[in-house]
Amino acid sequence: MTNKSITDEQRVRTWKSQILEPLEKKSRPRKRAGLLAGGADCAEIYTANDLADQDPWVEIGLPGEAPFVRGVQANMFRGRLWTMRQYAGFGNARASNERYRMLLEKGQTGLSVAFDLPTQMGRDSDHAASLGEVGKVGVAIDSVDDMEVLFDSIPLDQVSTSMTINSTAAVLLAMYVAVANRRGISSDKLRGTIQNDLLKEYIARGTYVYPPRPSLALTGDIFRWAAEHTPKWNVISVSGYHMREAGCDAIQEVAFTLANGLEYVDTAIRAGLSAEEFASQLSFFFNVHNHLLEEVAKFRAARRLWSELMLERFEVQSERARALKFHCQTAGATLTAQQPMNNIVRVTVQAMAAVMGGCQSLHTNSFDEALGLPTEQSATIALRTQQLIAAESGVADVVDPLGGSYAIEVLTRQIYAGARAYLEKIRGMGGMVAAIEEGYVQREIQDASFRYQLEIERGDRPIVGLNQHISDAEPVPVLRVDPAIEREQVAQVQRTRATRDGAAVDTLLKEIERRAREDQVLMPAIFDAVRARATVGEISDAMRRVYGEHVEIRTL
Repeated sequence: MTNKSITDEQRVRTWKSQILEPLEKKSRPRKRAGLLAGGADCAEIYTANDLADQDPWVEIGLPGEAPFVRGVQANMFRGRLWTMRQYAGFGNARASNERYRMLLEKGQTGLSVAFDLPTQMGRDSDHAASLGEVGKVGVAIDSVDDMEVLFDSIPLDQVSTSMTINSTAAVLLAMYVAVANRRGISSDKLRGTIQNDLLKEYIARGTYVYPPRPSLALTGDIFRWAAEHTPKWNVISVSGYHMREAGCDAIQEVAFTLANGLEYVDTAIRAGLSAEEFASQLSFFFNVHNHLLEEVAKFRAARRLWSELMLERFEVQSERARALKFHCQTAGATLTAQQPMNNIVRVTVQAMAAVMGGCQSLHTNSFDEALGLPTEQSATIALRTQQLIAAESGVADVVDPLGGSYAIEVLTRQIYAGARAYLEKIRGMGGMVAAIEEGYVQREIQDASFRYQLEIERGDRPIVGLNQHISDAEPVPVLRVDPAIEREQVAQVQRTRATRDGAAVDTLLKEIERRAREDQVLMPAIFDAVRARATVGEISDAMRRVYGEHVEIRTL
């Protein structure tokens, strides 16, 4: 029987001194570095003592109830599985359409579109700056004609489509709606998401066009237009993914992502929308890194913090509007070109963390993405990974399956506290736009990235196949985009210009420029130009002539 006169703290101290420490001296435990956010390390054990001051009913609650630590739905995956997306797009619209239809046939439940760099940067395929980049990291879309081919034979009123597009999000959303309208589908039937997160572009990714403040104004335009025309569409996916890829840690990912989210709520309010209604449509996009316990805790902490922030800063009362809903993608930065088949295991661990952390949709990377675009085989394996987790692992059968674990609850609290401290600092600087303009967020990420790389190079952070267990591996097939696709796409955009009403397009482009110059609403004019077959580059250039282009802030 347990001696009740001994306190819990004494029991743990005795266990450490009499059992753990002698064992560790004898077995020489492996060297460990601080692999958690901020260079911290896991304790050797967590006990109820670490949570002695916690009221679990207040701090954690139940699934489907604020503060949503345990999930945004009461029954989570017992009711409906997460949406299984595979981010795909390469070459031209026809090639990508074939990949989408293959993935849908194999059981994918939502589309996730990758666009090439010229499309993301507002350049047409025949622009000099596009040379060599057309169709390389995503699909080339120049006009509504391409968008129609991209979604050929795909029922737009039945699928949910996520488009990873930011600076040109207004143009691509308008094209998607125009294609649906051509098919007789009402825009209020469309479901999906545009990423439309410009702030993280200035922080981490770099596919910006205009300076931050006019970009935010255009974002507000999209919010207002979509509320009327595409009410089921998520008009922004606030993305921490790319900041984590750039090197930030888990605490920074939560803090900077939610700080961006707060700016977008402010933008929506300035656009005339209510915080209550807008917040209910917000979605987020997080990375899933390698440390399974920290990643599960990260998602739980993010939900708690966002629920509290919506109440504290905007007095949002509706629990639905305070519930943080998010998509996940496994971490591309963790994939290695060395022994690429190991990446299947990495992706599986990360996908398990996403599911046990309560994601609403998930993309699993393909094992060959450190070498090139996914092949059909590797994309299928990535999708099967999700399907196996759903069908065979059992982790979807229990809501918040790691909830109540001492380790998970302590890590959740640590990430929550660290992220809240960052948010207060950013608030004191005047908000996220001011912090970005000062280069503060960029410097924080650069410092974290540098520490991470040093840990790898010193061997403190083990990467199997890279700095330990090194061996040769059999080469794997790599998908190469046929250079002829670029020539075909250039010819296609030139055909579009030759077969449209050029005078009408010129008039509509001048209207976009006029509205931008006079700070008027832009989306109706953009939609009219898209329907007249104006190109992504032409519409972007009309705004460039007014706003100019953003110049990167140098922080080193």
